[in-house]
Amino acid sequence: MKSLVTGGAGFIGSNLVDELLEMGHEVVVIDNEFADCHEQFYWNPKAYNVKGDIRNYNLLKNCMTGVDYVFHLAAEARIQPAIQNPIEAVSINSVGTCTVLQCARESGVKRVMYSSTSSAYGFNEVPNVETQPDDCLNPYSISKVNGEKLCKMYTDLFDLPTVIFRYFNVYGERQPLKGQYGTVIGIFMVQKSKGEPLTIVGDGEQRRDFTHVSDVVNANIMAAIGNPEESAFGEVYNIGNGVNYSVNELAGMISENTINIPSRPGESRVTLANNQKMKETFGWSPKVSLTDWISKNV
Repeated sequence: MKSLVTGGAGFIGSNLVDELLEMGHEVVVIDNEFADCHEQFYWNPKAYNVKGDIRNYNLLKNCMTGVDYVFHLAAEARIQPAIQNPIEAVSINSVGTCTVLQCARESGVKRVMYSSTSSAYGFNEVPNVETQPDDCLNPYSISKVNGEKLCKMYTDLFDLPTVIFRYFNVYGERQPLKGQYGTVIGIFMVQKSKGEPLTIVGDGEQRRDFTHVSDVVNANIMAAIGNPEESAFGEVYNIGNGVNYSVNELAGMISENTINIPSRPGESRVTLANNQKMKETFGWSPKVSLTDWISKNV
């Protein structure tokens, strides 16, 4: 099998690349090292690595030669930077996704796995279920949901099998640590290691469903190699633990030394995944709990 991973030198992508290589896949990675929240990028030397932009049609088309599966993770993946530069976010997340899908279609790819976001649910009541209406609060979620619609259209109109994931606050090994908009768990761990107070945004009562990167990787692989009904393609699937914690509760697992900083616009108050659809369709279930992981790693 031959797989292409866009964004494959980043947090989730590099973990996925490692697992695919372990499974014996030939892997092509494309990444432009655009994300500034990473201390480093993770290029696996066993993969065929290309530094480039997913919006470059000719480059991407060449990368898809003989590819069976496409795992599309490349994105402007942070809410606040997308608010600061909406045009760039829409260009990467919407135009870039359309380029990936068109190249996959033309290259005869068997299946495309698309990484989207739970921020699409906005202020919907929890638990979040895939039948809820979109409630996009910022350019990031709008651009990612537009990518979802493109995936469904390519499935319905062009018969390109796609699987759409909405990830819930992914954390774990290689998580972004740098800058104000890294993952909250990563930022807290760095702050504790430096003896600094943990910076809690707003009142800290916002709740998040924290999902380990290995569970996200397994969801991608199970969707790629699974054999579901045709109706499973072009559909959205929640990838979350089904348990949420407040930021205050999270901070309490790491350090008692905390300070509060101003709240940020355009972010939902509570996320919580109903993950039954993914369980029933692909047999996936999360394996890693937040409390266990923190107790072993902090």
